[in-house]
Amino acid sequence: MKGHIFNLPNFLSLLRVLLIPVFIYYFDQGEIWTAIGVLVVAVLTDWFDGQTARWTHEVSDMGKILDPLADKLCLAAVAVYFMYIGELPIWFVVFVVIRDLLIFLGAAYVKYRHKVITTSLWPGKWAVGFVSMMFFAMVWPHPVFDRYPVQEFFMYLSVFMLLLSFMQYCVRFYRIQRGMEYKV
Repeated sequence: MKGHIFNLPNFLSLLRVLLIPVFIYYFDQGEIWTAIGVLVVAVLTDWFDGQTARWTHEVSDMGKILDPLADKLCLAAVAVYFMYIGELPIWFVVFVVIRDLLIFLGAAYVKYRHKVITTSLWPGKWAVGFVSMMFFAMVWPHPVFDRYPVQEFFMYLSVFMLLLSFMQYCVRFYRIQRGMEYKV
């Protein structure tokens, strides 16, 4: 693998995964502001890991795998938790988990078969941002979030972006499989 495995950007990606049970614990205990703080830190690590990799010239193959994997694990775990407590519909969680699993398996296949590490796509990054906004709307005790369908707005917006990025990943995997030119 190209680049260092142990570096600050990869640590930030791992930290994001480790924050999942911390967020769920505090939210489940009713310590909303602590849970929001953990959620803020998790979202910031998602932004800072990529920025730090570019600033320090520590972009690595491990980071290209670890960052989107951390995103997928965080999104799935928190979505499953919210589904479990009745705050998210089952169809949304099933859609997210199946989509992410298919992308992960496709990327693993492309890496194994063609030695290509695929990077995240912008619609997927936007989707993660919209899902994060949906989670904030779900946990932040603000009257606006109770009065208006903010959670639903971001949920449907994220579904659109997740679907768009899934289609783009399918095209990307197809092009790699067919030996067509691939650009990162």
